[in-house]
Amino acid sequence: MSAQSEQSTIVAIGGGGFSMSETGESAIDDCLLDMATVVREQRNAEPHHRRGTGVPSLLPRVCFVPTASADSTDYCRRFEAAFAGRARTDVLSLFGQGPWDYRDPQLLLDMDLIYVGGGSTVNLLALWRRHGVDEIMARAAANGTILAGISAGANCWFEASSTDSFGPLAPLNDGLGFIAGSACPHYHGEQGRVETFRDWIGSEALPGPGIGIDDHAAVVFEDGTATSVLVERPGAHAYLIDRDRDRDRDRDRDHDHDHDHDHDRDHSGGGSTVQAAENRLAVEERQLSLGTKLLE
Repeated sequence: MSAQSEQSTIVAIGGGGFSMSETGESAIDDCLLDMATVVREQRNAEPHHRRGTGVPSLLPRVCFVPTASADSTDYCRRFEAAFAGRARTDVLSLFGQGPWDYRDPQLLLDMDLIYVGGGSTVNLLALWRRHGVDEIMARAAANGTILAGISAGANCWFEASSTDSFGPLAPLNDGLGFIAGSACPHYHGEQGRVETFRDWIGSEALPGPGIGIDDHAAVVFEDGTATSVLVERPGAHAYLIDRDRDRDRDRDRDHDHDHDHDHDRDHSGGGSTVQAAENRLAVEERQLSLGTKLLE
C-alpha cells in the first residue's frame, strides 16, 4: 500500500457521472472538466510549454481507466461520447482492448484528469500493481493531475473499502492508501451498504474514519483531507462514519463497574452475545457539510 499522498487532488464519486446517466450528461463530470481545464491552463503557462511552436490546446487531457470493468468496450465508448469535444480523451486498456490496444501506463503522467471507472475493486488493484499503475498514479497526483473515480474507482484511493468484488459485500483492507480510512460508494443506493459499513467501522474490520458516499455525490480531497462535497441531485449526501469515543469511554466505564459485580450474576447462556456486543465499538454518523455544492 502506498503512503498517503502529500500533494494531490482526488475526487471520490459514490455513483453517478456519465456511468449512471442515460444521456451521458453529468454535473459532477462537468465540474471535473472545469477543474481539469484549470490544470491545463496552468500547464500551458509554464515556460517549457510556451517555447513550443503553435498554439497550445485549451482542452484538458482526460484519460479513462476502465480496469475494474475488464475494459468494457461499451463503457469506454460511453466515456468518449460523454467527453467528446470537451476534452482530448485517451483510454488506458490494460487488457489490450481494441481500438485502444495496450499502451504504456506512463501516458497517465501527461494527463490533466484521470477518471477511473467502476467494477471490481479487487481486480483493479491487482492489475494496477502488476502493471505499476499504482506508482504512476502517485507520481501523476504529485505533479498536479486530478485523480477521480466512481464506485471501485473511488474505493481504490482509500486504505480500505466496502466492496462486492467477492459477491456479497465484504470489507477490503487492500487500498492504495492515498486517503486515510475507508470508503463505501452507493451508500444509500444499494441494499445493505449502510448497515454493513457501520458495523465494520464499529468492529474495526475497516479502519476509520469511514466515508459513505451516495449515488450522485462526490467528495473532493485536497492533500488527503476532505474539503468539499459535490452533489448533482437533491437528497444526495456524503457521510462521515467513525468511532464515537465518548460512548466508548462510557461503555468501558460501565463494563468495569459490571465486572466488579460479576460474582453476583449468573451469565449462563448469554456469554457469546455479550462478548460480540463488547467487541463492536460505538459509531457515530453525520453528514459531511463542508462546502457542499449542489451542481446544476
